[in-house]
Amino acid sequence: MAEKEVLLSPEGLKKIENELEHLKSVRRREVAERIKLARQFGDINENSEYDDAKNEQAFIEGRIITLEKILRNARVITDSGESSDQVNIGTTVKMTDLGTGESFQYTIVGSAEADPARQRISNESPVGKALLGQKCGSIVAVSAPLGVVNYRIDAIL
Repeated sequence: MAEKEVLLSPEGLKKIENELEHLKSVRRREVAERIKLARQFGDINENSEYDDAKNEQAFIEGRIITLEKILRNARVITDSGESSDQVNIGTTVKMTDLGTGESFQYTIVGSAEADPARQRISNESPVGKALLGQKCGSIVAVSAPLGVVNYRIDAIL
């Protein structure tokens, strides 16, 4: 089964590469030292420090595997230098909720970089999917748990 392509910005790629390097070069060593010290406390069957360190080691190794998979399947999205007349991955969109009048600004990114708290939404999210390919002034309808929400695209940056 083919693995899913992961879309990343150049900044997102660098962030993932840095995290992976830190996990491999620093965190692995730190947790190995914690395991070594915890073994010195005696019987590992009833040693909470040992159990905690082993759990952390498993988390780190799992995260390393995840990051390596993301990088293996990554496609970097770069700004082509063309004017932004329609919403694409990497563009920032200013829009208004037509029901409430509230304004929003989001950057459309690949799912690996999505961070709604930083106004970075995935191209796979309902809002991201609805915005892709649309032009400034377009009205998009997004299905939400409480019904359909209509947004007007005010600007594409």
